[in-house]
Amino acid sequence: MKQIGVAVVGTGWCGGIRAETLAAHALVKSLHLAEIRPERLEELKRKLKPASASADYKPLLASKEVEAVYISATPESTHYPIAKDFLSAGKHVFLEKPIAMTLEEADELIKLARDKRLKFTIGYSQRFNPKFAYVRKCIRDATIGKPVTALVSRHITRMLGTKISGRSKLSPAAMEATHDLDFVFWCLEPAKPVRVYSQVNYGAMRQLSGGGDVPDQQWLMVTMDNGLSLVVGGGWSLPLGYPNFSTTWIEMVGTEGAIMVDDSHKDVVVNTVQKGMQLPMSTMPGEFVEHTYAGPMAPETVHFLEAVAYDREVMVKPEHARMVMEVYIAADLSAGTNQPVTLPLKWQEKPRSVSASR
Repeated sequence: MKQIGVAVVGTGWCGGIRAETLAAHALVKSLHLAEIRPERLEELKRKLKPASASADYKPLLASKEVEAVYISATPESTHYPIAKDFLSAGKHVFLEKPIAMTLEEADELIKLARDKRLKFTIGYSQRFNPKFAYVRKCIRDATIGKPVTALVSRHITRMLGTKISGRSKLSPAAMEATHDLDFVFWCLEPAKPVRVYSQVNYGAMRQLSGGGDVPDQQWLMVTMDNGLSLVVGGGWSLPLGYPNFSTTWIEMVGTEGAIMVDDSHKDVVVNTVQKGMQLPMSTMPGEFVEHTYAGPMAPETVHFLEAVAYDREVMVKPEHARMVMEVYIAADLSAGTNQPVTLPLKWQEKPRSVSASR
């Protein structure tokens, strides 16, 4: 069994799950952490006993012991420069979505990984959700016949929405619908998107963001090159009474049937005198539950570890993540002009303010 040295850069919510998963895995020879918050770094040093821990990730670039790195740093604008540093240093890279802030940056990272023959993947964790995997199986084995249309609608709470939108200017399409775009395109391979139309809706988030131009919801209609059309929606303004709540509804309709999935996490209910009814397992994308984890992030973490250790292919190709990025950039362009956008995009095309379609 080949063990490898791994590093995690950014150990917040997502990075914390990845660090804890790796610390307990037999394939990990040594764990190295980089975290800019001193209190969080000290907490994980005590708990996980890493081989090294520092506020600066750059010493890890020259480390011969580190073969693979998980980049979970925020804000999202840090993804490209950190990933470029590690790929240039010859390290295999797992990068949280989004792959980059521009198509030009994404293409540079993809080329760098390809030229150096490195594993490079993006954190689209819903592929490791068993319900989502079952939907894909029903499409790939023709249980529902030839796919005709698809709908995926995802909503999270204002608490999470404010946190996400406060650290980045990215839209609901880029930060929420992106998971479901990846999922649907994965199900429908080899079909590719050719046209995008999008609209945004405003409500509570504008006030919660201090008057910023933050929509509550974004809908995307995507036409594929095989004629199939699909609708994906992403929103982040559900009531605060549902901590970390995430609800997703999926409909896949084919010529011989349909499959529908309620991924709303309403199957576990706690009812107390003090707090009333709660949905304690309603998490996006995961959290700790004693000795295990809710959500698909732990198996996703192990998948990349095994891909490096056993020289296997990664499930999420960076080229696929780049395609998803192109679609949500097109969606923001469409929402700003109230016009459909044809793919492919050019590097220099920039999303206009989504407020134009109010």
